[in-house]
Amino acid sequence: MSTTVDSAMPLQVDKLAKNFRQGKVVVEAVHDISLTVNRGEFVAVMGASGSGKSTLLHLMAGLTTPDAGTVHVDGTDLFKLSDSALTEFRRRRIGLIFQAYNLIPALTAEQNILLPLFLESGNQQNAERLETLLDDLGLNARRTHRPDALSGGEQQRVAIGRALIADPAIILADEPTGNLDSVAGQTICRLLRTLCDEQQRTIVMVTHEPAVAVWAERVVVLKDGQTLSEFRTADFRDSHSLAAAYQDIVGAAPAVEAQA
Repeated sequence: MSTTVDSAMPLQVDKLAKNFRQGKVVVEAVHDISLTVNRGEFVAVMGASGSGKSTLLHLMAGLTTPDAGTVHVDGTDLFKLSDSALTEFRRRRIGLIFQAYNLIPALTAEQNILLPLFLESGNQQNAERLETLLDDLGLNARRTHRPDALSGGEQQRVAIGRALIADPAIILADEPTGNLDSVAGQTICRLLRTLCDEQQRTIVMVTHEPAVAVWAERVVVLKDGQTLSEFRTADFRDSHSLAAAYQDIVGAAPAVEAQA
C-alpha cells in the first residue's frame, strides 16, 4: 500500500526503485526505498561509493526518472509533471548543492547566487533577499569576485546561497564537503546546521563521512541501493562513536547481488 501523501511534508519518497544496465547485467542502484522528511529536519544519507545514495538524491530532485515509486515535494508528485513544469518546479521549490559547486566562471558571487531568479520578476524583493543571504553567508566582501578568486569554502557558500535564493521547500546536498579540507568542511556543516536551526530549513545531505553526518539529526544508511538502518545522531557522543555504529551496520549486512 502506498504512503498517504501529506502536502505539509517537504519530502515523501515511496517505494522508489532505479535500475541501470551494465552490459548484460542489471544493477539495482536504488531498491524499494521509502523516506519521509519533516519540515525543518536535517537528514544525512550515508553509504560507501556505489551504495545508491547519489542516485537517490538525483531521484528526489527529479533529475533522474525512477523505474518504480514516487517522490512528492511539498505534496507535488514530481514525475507526474511535464519536463518543462518539472524544471520550473525544481527551480522554485528544490535547492541543489553539489560537491563540485557548479558555479558559472564568468559570473560574480552575487550573480551566481541570483542565477535561479534571472527569469523572475520582483527585482526589489530579490535584491533584498540577496543582501540578507550575503550577510548570512559571510560573503559581502566577496560579492563581486568570480569563482576563480574564491576559496573552495567560499565557492560552496555561494552555491548554498544559490540554493536558498528562491526560498525552496527542501535543500538537497550531494557530498557538499567532498572538495573541501576538514576545516572548511566543518564550516559548511555548521552553516547547514544553523540554517536548519534558525530558519527551519529542510535539508537532505548525502555523505560518506561520519564527521559530516553527525551534524544532521537523523542518519539513513544505504548499502547496495537498500536502506539498512536509521538512527538519531543524538544517540552518539561524537563522530567516532557514530562511525563505529555505521561500520557495524554496514559490516553486518549481506551484499545484495546484481540481477542478471
